Amino acid sequence: MATPDASPGTVGTVASLWRYSVKSMLGEEVGAADVSERGLLGDRRYALLDADTGRVASAKHPRKWAGLFACRADYAEPPRAGAPLPPVRIVLGDGEVITSEQADCEAALSRALGRSVTLVSAPPARARYEVFWPEVEGLVPMGRPAPDMPGEALTALPVGLASPPGTFFDSAAIHLVTTASLNRLHDLDPSGDFDVRRFRPNIVVESAADQFGFVENAWVGRTLALGGEVRLRVLFPCPRCVMATLAQDDLVKDPGILRAAQLNRVEVGKFGAMGCVGVYAEVLRGGTLRPDMAVELE
Repeated sequence: MATPDASPGTVGTVASLWRYSVKSMLGEEVGAADVSERGLLGDRRYALLDADTGRVASAKHPRKWAGLFACRADYAEPPRAGAPLPPVRIVLGDGEVITSEQADCEAALSRALGRSVTLVSAPPARARYEVFWPEVEGLVPMGRPAPDMPGEALTALPVGLASPPGTFFDSAAIHLVTTASLNRLHDLDPSGDFDVRRFRPNIVVESAADQFGFVENAWVGRTLALGGEVRLRVLFPCPRCVMATLAQDDLVKDPGILRAAQLNRVEVGKFGAMGCVGVYAEVLRGGTLRPDMAVELE
């Protein structure tokens, strides 16, 4: 596969911004977002803990947490920098609306998910979440698989691999995907619906006309300037897992999404070559992001 051009200059514009108030629940597209070292304001500030195991609930283990993708989370009012976060509001799969302020919030969540859970705003020490890895050609599990699962694997990974302490990010504070990558996936599998919602990014970059293929591969270790204020350092590619294949809203379950991602194999540190789409980044300098802001590679 040819290496995408990574010459300094404008690589696109901010197409959309996404916030996920509760980890692994459906999120929301926002018209503007304040960004700090903890990512987009309000992003993944809450999560559910499994009362039986103490692990963080994640739709990456759909056999246990399929109900998470039936829930949608946002805030009762827009969060403001420097102010306490407003209550989180959750629409359950049956349409019931609850808020984090309700005394019966956790009971309602437990009923909806079929497991006893608690809603928390800070991870416990040594927090971990589980990832199910289906049998897909070329797919390499991250972490040590549990025994007795031929062809499939279940691993437990630490929360916040390269994130600020006290956050619920899987890996880093910012997840970014370009339209060039999504278009390339569609070229590889025209039957697939590579809707950006499947990949759960914070920032979607509308790639410039001269940007083709998996352009983010060449951004690792580089700095992105967004709107002349925000600076991000790209850390590593984003390995894809079963989550991108799951049904949500009007998107149907599609294992082909994960098979297509395996065609872009990139080295991810100690994990080796993995099928990746998008990149993770840390915030070097915060500010406010809005759609249509220029994105420049430095």
